Amino acid sequence: MRIVALETLRPAAQPNLLLLQLHTDQGVAGLGEAFFGAAAVEAYLHDAAAPVLLGSDDPAPERTAARLAPYVGYQGGGAETRGNGAVDLALWDLLGKRAGLPVVDLLGGAVRDRIKAYNTCAGPGYVGSSSRQASDNWGLAADGLQRPYEDLGAFLHRPGELARELWAEGLRGMKVWPFDQAAERSGGTGVDPAELERGLAVIEAIREAVGFQMDLMVELHGLWNRPAAATILQALAPYRPFWVEDPVRPDAVEALARLAAEVEVPIATGETLVGRHGFLPLLRCGAVDVVTLDVGWTGGLTEARKVATLADTFGVPVAPHDCTGPVAFAAAVHLVLSQPNGLVQETVRAFLRTWYGELVGGLPVVQDGQIVPPREPGLGVHLREGLAEHPDVRRRTTRLET
Repeated sequence: MRIVALETLRPAAQPNLLLLQLHTDQGVAGLGEAFFGAAAVEAYLHDAAAPVLLGSDDPAPERTAARLAPYVGYQGGGAETRGNGAVDLALWDLLGKRAGLPVVDLLGGAVRDRIKAYNTCAGPGYVGSSSRQASDNWGLAADGLQRPYEDLGAFLHRPGELARELWAEGLRGMKVWPFDQAAERSGGTGVDPAELERGLAVIEAIREAVGFQMDLMVELHGLWNRPAAATILQALAPYRPFWVEDPVRPDAVEALARLAAEVEVPIATGETLVGRHGFLPLLRCGAVDVVTLDVGWTGGLTEARKVATLADTFGVPVAPHDCTGPVAFAAAVHLVLSQPNGLVQETVRAFLRTWYGELVGGLPVVQDGQIVPPREPGLGVHLREGLAEHPDVRRRTTRLET
């Protein structure tokens, strides 16, 4: 099997998304994906990755990951890492299609017959305009409530009603971020008591609506310094969050370790960390209770499964990140189902029920708050017919010269 063409697609429906197809001489294509900085990743893939991939015989994920490892910028999660992650996902997809097996089987097989899902309460337009994590990139409609599945506006304005709605669907976990705007106003240096109360009111309304049976994750997006984060976590403790995510930047290892030691709230982090070398310092000092690795941003499934094994060595569960695109979501499902320390899988119903389904078919199904192992060969997802030719999709192809 030889790679004969590298094709990228940038759909207008989600400007941050880059879809990748690796076409082979056997007429089979592997599907990958990168998220954030789509134009930069596109340029990297065609200008730097394509010369390595095109004409490569039997391109195995592990060997290709080593060949594509950059020298400059190898410690960061920039365009090279995200591009290599997209290539890796596509190669695992090809490997599964060639074997006639789902990727979860190639990773050793599912260790459970289903995995619990939770809903990240974003809306369809969330993080659609840039890579910045800021409220002006939330994609809210003018009144915050108009579009279907506008869960971000809902948790801000009617959190109890949203919690009951998710509960009725069978979901037993939800994630919200009611403190972000307070962080923007203070630069993360301190939380005003009135703003703290406003954020806590969202949490209290959810608890009043559905009680403590709902796993409640609170996202802080790494916007705070340690003293301010400690104030928020201590205030959240009586509400028994399932975890608090990214209270400070995940590369602030000492700050996270000290924070973990002084509060009695589980801390989750890791979606923006890259590889084993990014996670090891946090695991060594006990700074993380749940690893939220992102299969694309950490470099692909090849590296993600090693991170999961590393976390398992320290007795820490993994809960893969998904607030990006449909291919990464499918890959995360295969990963978490194959790992003995797989805890829960993030989902975004606002994405699954809108632009995910417009772009691909074969998505893992979330039913009654659970996801079962996909059984189609490879990652199981495929591009919608005609997507590549759609006028709202930017298409670029680099072919093997013969």
